[in-house]
Amino acid sequence: MLKEFKEFALKGNVMDLAVGVVIGAAFGKIVTSLVNDIITPLIGLLLGKVDFTNLYISLNGAHFNTLEEARKSGVATLNYGLFLNSVIDFIIIAFSIFIVIKQLNRFKRKQEVVKAPETTKECPHCITSIPIKATRCPNCTSMLEAKGTEPAHS
Repeated sequence: MLKEFKEFALKGNVMDLAVGVVIGAAFGKIVTSLVNDIITPLIGLLLGKVDFTNLYISLNGAHFNTLEEARKSGVATLNYGLFLNSVIDFIIIAFSIFIVIKQLNRFKRKQEVVKAPETTKECPHCITSIPIKATRCPNCTSMLEAKGTEPAHS
């Protein structure tokens, strides 16, 4: 069972997911600050000095100047401004993770290009794997030529 778990945990998809979670957690505070302190105020300025954190709908119809006032009074609200902040936050985090994973995949591809030299070949008669230097197949005993040439018939 431990061996199966090790195989599962070391699969590519699980490792990619783990990297994504770790990177997302590591960038979480920075991205939240970027969204709340820089991007949201700029978008608000472009849209007419709108503060997203105070965009809400009071469900009882009462009017409050800020979301904080509505919360203190105990009124139920739909906080779509906070939701917009969360959506922007998610998009930035997802894009950051995408960039990191893209770089990791680029490094993986470079490693895959460097292949070890072949040490086996396939017997054309019995289709089994045999050492590359073999001149006779140990399975079907057919005579073989050097790699890349046609096999000799026995």
